[in-house]
Amino acid sequence: MHKQYSQDQSFDRIAEKFEKNIYGTTKGRLRHELLEHYLLQHLSAAPMRVLDAGGGTGVMSQTLAALGHQVLLNDVSEDALSIARQKLADFPQVSYHCGPLQSLAEQEPFDLILCHAVLEWLSQPLDAIDGLLAKLAPGGKLSLSFFNRDAHLFSNIIYGNFDYIDKDFVVPNRVRLNPNKAVCPAEVLRFLEAAGMQVVHKAGIRCFHDYVRDKSIQTTHYEQLKAKELEYGTSHPYVWLGRYFHLIAIKPGG
Repeated sequence: MHKQYSQDQSFDRIAEKFEKNIYGTTKGRLRHELLEHYLLQHLSAAPMRVLDAGGGTGVMSQTLAALGHQVLLNDVSEDALSIARQKLADFPQVSYHCGPLQSLAEQEPFDLILCHAVLEWLSQPLDAIDGLLAKLAPGGKLSLSFFNRDAHLFSNIIYGNFDYIDKDFVVPNRVRLNPNKAVCPAEVLRFLEAAGMQVVHKAGIRCFHDYVRDKSIQTTHYEQLKAKELEYGTSHPYVWLGRYFHLIAIKPGG
């Protein structure tokens, strides 16, 4: 697993703000609902051992626990896990681990590993993926979603943020809730292919929502936007335009 670099982001002391700013908005709601939709299409009904890596306040862990799966919720933020413990109090099959993944005790491999909206906060995202693959059982599935560097460039050109682009997206006073390092989908796909993983699903997340000129449409026409996301999000070229990229890959040998 990746080393715990100083550039990696933890949400201690701002976990409640993170919860409100992300999941209390249409962009956070849509991201979660789309990921949930795609994930559930690829899950077995049989009980699984699940690792929710960087699962924060437990939004996706709650979905999987409600389906009867055994979930280990991991995060480096104790504040985030405190919120999760309250939220998931009725799900005894959820356990918790605070700290980097490499500090997890040795245990049986997982049938499913989630790593959603985590890679963009890490200084070495590919090292993190390598560590996740080591914890995945043969035939197990890895669900990755991450902030899409290509879409990040596209959107900032549309907004006219040319100085920001020319500085390689680095600003002196970075907002803590803004990701550190957007990730290129093609780079991740090449890495997984080299590792022998079989990618069975690709989707753009928020291919249209973030680009509408009239932002009020995000609320007034939410269901219509979501329907179009689902209709086009897995097809070319829209799969590459989502502000987040989602993939599901299977480890060989199962």
